[in-house]
Amino acid sequence: MMRALRPEFGERGMQIVDVCWDDPNVQWTDFAAAMIGTTWDYWDRQKEFLKTLERVEQSIPLYNASALVRWNSHKSYLRDLESKGARLIPTLWINLVTDDNYSESFSLLDSDDLVFKRQVGAGAAGQFRLSPSDAKPDMPHPMMVQPFLPMIQEEGELSFIFVDGEFSHALIKRAKTGDYRIQSSYGGQEEKITPSISDLEAARQIMQTLDSTPLYARVDMIRDTDGALLLMELELIEPYLYPEQGPQLGGRLAKAVASRLKASAGL
Repeated sequence: MMRALRPEFGERGMQIVDVCWDDPNVQWTDFAAAMIGTTWDYWDRQKEFLKTLERVEQSIPLYNASALVRWNSHKSYLRDLESKGARLIPTLWINLVTDDNYSESFSLLDSDDLVFKRQVGAGAAGQFRLSPSDAKPDMPHPMMVQPFLPMIQEEGELSFIFVDGEFSHALIKRAKTGDYRIQSSYGGQEEKITPSISDLEAARQIMQTLDSTPLYARVDMIRDTDGALLLMELELIEPYLYPEQGPQLGGRLAKAVASRLKASAGL
């Protein structure tokens, strides 16, 4: 994704330098700001990652802000959004999956087809789609449990990209035949779409629940049986923002970062 950003940032006199978040030799004060990207190991090192972000933010602006990242790093943020009116898939929250609550999940959700996801995780890592006849797999992490929605295979997952609170572009992600995971690492494919007014408004309403405007955000949604959209995820940490489907992304981000840096400098 950085290849899509560099030309636009360069035109505005900014340079993107890739650094590892856990590199102890990085001098953060050498940079004007830090933008999180592809930190796809944070869910197994959550505490270390969040402490690093707080340390970075003491020196330079961080996008997105560490407090927002901390909140978004645990899927319980979905419960906060639900309390503000977001429509979610029915969900059970289980801190320790036992034989008893594993079996009980199917009756509580009235479904013989459940998806178990890590409460801290991403990219379908440690995720299971299970039926009552399946033996309980090893799930050492706190999990969230949801009924499987066939629409993920019939239509796919819709993603809406926002930059500085403004809509950038949208796409639909579809799983390969025989799978339900829409990530490209599992064979999923993406296609740019022009969302309907009602679908875009549903995504905007999710963004409006936030107390502050993130530099970047991805709203992932799935269609319910009544045609309305349900929130799957609000990705604010290290989401892939699909520049292939949104060639204007680099310019939008560069403009937003330049504006924020001027504001932080009091210009």
